[in-house]
Amino acid sequence: MFHRTILPAAAAALTLTGGALAQTSVDFALDWKFEGPAAPYFVAIDEGYFAEEGLEVEITAGSGSLDAIPKVATGAFPVGFADINSLIRFLDQNPDAPVTAVMMIYDAPPFSIVGRKSLGVEKPADLEGSVLGAPPPDGAWAQFPIFAAENELDMDKITVEPVGFPTREPMLAEGNVDAVTGYNFSSYLNTARLGVPEDDISVIMMSDHGVDLYGNAVIVNTEYAAENPEVIEGFLRAVAKGWKAAIADPAGAIPSLMERNPAADADLETRRLELAIEGNVMTDWVKENGLGGIDPARLDSAVQQIGTVYEFQNAPDPAAYFTDEYLPDEPFMME
Repeated sequence: MFHRTILPAAAAALTLTGGALAQTSVDFALDWKFEGPAAPYFVAIDEGYFAEEGLEVEITAGSGSLDAIPKVATGAFPVGFADINSLIRFLDQNPDAPVTAVMMIYDAPPFSIVGRKSLGVEKPADLEGSVLGAPPPDGAWAQFPIFAAENELDMDKITVEPVGFPTREPMLAEGNVDAVTGYNFSSYLNTARLGVPEDDISVIMMSDHGVDLYGNAVIVNTEYAAENPEVIEGFLRAVAKGWKAAIADPAGAIPSLMERNPAADADLETRRLELAIEGNVMTDWVKENGLGGIDPARLDSAVQQIGTVYEFQNAPDPAAYFTDEYLPDEPFMME
């Protein structure tokens, strides 16, 4: 378990020299509820990583992977966490919006289809003739057309049932839908928690079936970032420390989450965090190159792939979607 004695010390340090190191308040908009993968950010608060950077960070839950983008673009939040593919489409439709990604967290996107083997869904082709539950604001659903195209699925043979986030896994557990779109570390565990045997649950990762996209990234309001580069740089350093601590000890990160979400199941959220680390964060590329950066050639390829199912209104500009100018010269190595 993490120790939290560093916070008072950091606070005391800030009061030295008559408050010359007064903290800067930063509001951070998450993509989703306070679940396992959010723990590293709370660790960064509790362990004083943000305080060491002169930051006082307030974290707000979200309602989907698209949720933080307009919050940051309008300046309501200077920093957020969102699906970069949804950001790319948002910027195409709002080319002057002051928002971009600055730190990749999910090097492998968590987009997946979670199905029931007993209902006939184990591989992509099985989706034809099935009923697919999909929340309209869901990031995985937003990328489903790419997945369908890459796997030559006939969308006319798939019955898509719009569902809400709260009813998505219950409908799957009850057999009202055969599969759902969602994140690998959430929909799988939520379905199992509802009593569906784990050996009856199939997880089809889009990244394993031709989808060459990135996942969620830290995004910033570019106007705020340009005026406060040291704030963004410090924020990213603290986030990297939070993730490194959580990767080293996932179970030790969960108490920080439980303080903000006491109703959560600690064991379940530990597993959710572990799944996110193993499947989405600690990829081979990140192990070699560190957390936060991207491969420009891969981003170019991802943009081209998005263009196969989405008609860009403007010429795609990968430079508008991600910048590494707030990342340090030395990468954030996680091991």
